[in-house]
Amino acid sequence: MRILLTNDDGIEAEGLECLERIARTLTDDVWVCAPAVEQSGKGRGITLTEPLRVHRLGEKRFSVTGTPTDCVVLAINDLMPDKPDLVLSGVNRGHNIGEDVSYSGTVAGALQGMAFGIRSIALSQSLERFHDEVIAHWETAEAFAPAIISRLLEQDWAPGVVMNLNFPNRAPEQVEQVEVTTQGFRDVGEMHAVRRTDLRGRDYYWMSFRGHKQDHAEGTDLRAVEEGRISVTPLHIDLTHRASVHDLKKVLGGAPPKTVSTAA
Repeated sequence: MRILLTNDDGIEAEGLECLERIARTLTDDVWVCAPAVEQSGKGRGITLTEPLRVHRLGEKRFSVTGTPTDCVVLAINDLMPDKPDLVLSGVNRGHNIGEDVSYSGTVAGALQGMAFGIRSIALSQSLERFHDEVIAHWETAEAFAPAIISRLLEQDWAPGVVMNLNFPNRAPEQVEQVEVTTQGFRDVGEMHAVRRTDLRGRDYYWMSFRGHKQDHAEGTDLRAVEEGRISVTPLHIDLTHRASVHDLKKVLGGAPPKTVSTAA
């Protein structure tokens, strides 16, 4: 089995080192193509307005001056001799649950692998809080990921699905359960911009999150990770709301309307 690794924390990230150790329990044919610098929060962004530079760091190891999506595209189309059998993205420093998945570069790397028809998995290790001095429990992801991945690979996946694995902020001996979950949603008010002033008196803004306790629904990734369980969520990129399609077909279809509705 040939495995391609990527991430959004950058080529020098501790989580990528953890992912390499995980991958090597499954095969000795491991390729790495990761961003040269951190690309957190870039989602499925691709680089269109400037060139991409690739640096070969080893026989099967590359860094790219771009996003996780760029990395997967370049690796599969240009840098690898053949398509990989599996794409692993992560291990992210911090979980990717709830609405995180819509702007996560980690999840985006897996989604691009899926777009190439390759089974792909995103992996993230939850943190107590985001500060440089906080050390993630990488040993937790490393302890449980290989067996979970091998179990997932034994199953048939529906087309267009990626697996999103999140490991709780606990030591391995404190983790007792794994749960198949759905994507949860937080209070939208958590995200906000902090206004600050630079040394020349001009305002600038820094995106941030307000962390506050919420009662997450049972069965969601948010609830599972909060309560110390490993979360496995099958995700897909189809954003169509099927019920709304059914309802809208009652009022739209055929020749376009030419009069403005009084209800508007």
